[in-house]
Amino acid sequence: MNLYPAHPVLLVDDEEEILASLRVTLALAGITNTVLCPDGSAALDIARDREVEAALLDVLMPGRKGDEILEGLLNLQPDLPVIMVTGVDDVDLAVSCMRKGAYDYIRKPADSERIVSALTRAFELRTMRRERHNLSAGFLNPAPPKSAAFNELVTHSPAMLRIFQYCEAIATSPEPVLIMGETGVGKELLARAIHNASARKGEFVAVNVAGLDDQAFSDSLFGHVRGAFTGADRARGGFMERAAGGTLFLDEIGDLPLQAQIKLLRVLQEREFYPMGSDRPKPLTARIISATNRPVDELKEVQRFRTDFYFRIATHSLTIPPLRHRPEDIAPLADHFLAQAATTYGHAIEFPARVLELLGGYAFPGNIRELRAMILDTAGRSQNGQFSLNVLAEKLSQIQPARQSGAPDHVFSNVPRLPTLKEGSEALVAEALKRAGGNQRRAAQLLGITPQALNSRLKRRSSSSV
Repeated sequence: MNLYPAHPVLLVDDEEEILASLRVTLALAGITNTVLCPDGSAALDIARDREVEAALLDVLMPGRKGDEILEGLLNLQPDLPVIMVTGVDDVDLAVSCMRKGAYDYIRKPADSERIVSALTRAFELRTMRRERHNLSAGFLNPAPPKSAAFNELVTHSPAMLRIFQYCEAIATSPEPVLIMGETGVGKELLARAIHNASARKGEFVAVNVAGLDDQAFSDSLFGHVRGAFTGADRARGGFMERAAGGTLFLDEIGDLPLQAQIKLLRVLQEREFYPMGSDRPKPLTARIISATNRPVDELKEVQRFRTDFYFRIATHSLTIPPLRHRPEDIAPLADHFLAQAATTYGHAIEFPARVLELLGGYAFPGNIRELRAMILDTAGRSQNGQFSLNVLAEKLSQIQPARQSGAPDHVFSNVPRLPTLKEGSEALVAEALKRAGGNQRRAAQLLGITPQALNSRLKRRSSSSV
C-alpha cells in the first residue's frame, strides 16, 4: 500500500491514547504515513535521520518543553511546518511558539476537521518550499548543458551556465535570436553553438553587416540576377541562399541602416526574399541569429533602431555578461588559451603562481578576445617552457588601469582577505535585517528563505556567541 504523504508526519504527545486516536483520525482522512513519538527526543531522532513532511507537537510534555522541541526540529529541518497542540489556554505561549517558527497553533480538544485542514495546508506549504528550494538550487548551481555543442565554450560561471541552458532550450526553435554583449565576449561562438545544438542540416554563415549601405546589404544577403545592376554579368546567390536550412549570423546588427532594417523586417515577416533584379521570391529557410555590442535601448531612443524590427529579431534574446563580471572564468579561460599556445608553439608552457593574481586585477575591456591575445602573445615570448611573468606585467602596465571609472567592482574586490562562508552568511543576514528595519519576516523575504529558517540562523548565531 502506498503511504501518504511520501515523508512521514510526526505525531508527538506523551499520552498514548491521544496518539492512537490521532493516527486513526488521520488515516480516515487519507493521511497514512504517520510516526508516533511519545516524547520529544524520539521526534528529534527521526528528524535527524530522515526528511519529515510535518509535525503535530504537544506543547506540554514531561522533560523537554514543546517550544524547545520546536526549536530543535527547525534547527534540523528549517522548512518543516510544525503545528503546536495544547490543552492550556495560554496566549503568551501561543505567541511565543509562533515567533519561534511554529506554522500553526491548535487548542485541545480539536475536532478532526481542524487538524486535517491544518495538515493539508502544511503539506501544500512544504511542497511550495521544496519547489522554491529546487528552483533556487538550479538558479545558483545550474547544471552544464547536455548538448556537446557547448563543450568548446569554457566557463565556471553560473550566469553563463544559465545562458547555455537557455540557448539549449531554444536551439531547435526556428525563431530569430538576438545576442547582446560587449565586444569580445564570444557572441559568435555562442551563436555557432546554438546552430550546432539545433541539428540544422545547412551551414552556419556569419556576416558582419556594419558599414554595409542599402545596396551592399541587399546584394550581400539576397544576391542578384544577371543584369541587376552595372557589372552584374552573371547571377550570384546571397548569404541567405548559402545559409539555406542552416543559420545566418548577422553580426553588428545595431549598426544596420534603417532602410536595410525595413528590408530585413519584411523578409522575416514574409519568410521570403527577392534577389536584386528579380521578381521571383525565394523562401527563407535559414534561422536568423543577430548580435550587437550596442545598447539597444539607447539606439531605439535616438531612432537608430526600429522598435518593430527589434521585436522581430529578438523573439529570443540574451545578454552575455562581460568578463569582469565573471572573474571565476579568468583562470579556466587562461588555462584553455595556454593549452592552445602550447599546441601553436610546439612545447609545453607553465603558468607561474602570480599570473592569475595579475590577471584577476585587470578589468579586460576587450573581454575574452583580449585575454586570449594576451596569453598567446606572452606565451610566444616564453623561455624554457615558462610563461613570462615580467612580459605579462609589462603588457598590463602599458594598457588602461584595471578598474576603470564607472566599471562595477565585485563586492569583495577591495577586501584584502576573502571572508569565510560563515562570515559572509552572517554579514548577509545582518544587512538584510538592517534593510528590513529589524523585521525578520521582511528580512527573510530579502534573503529568499523562510522566516523559520532565518529564525534558526539567528538562534544558532546567538547560541554560538554565548
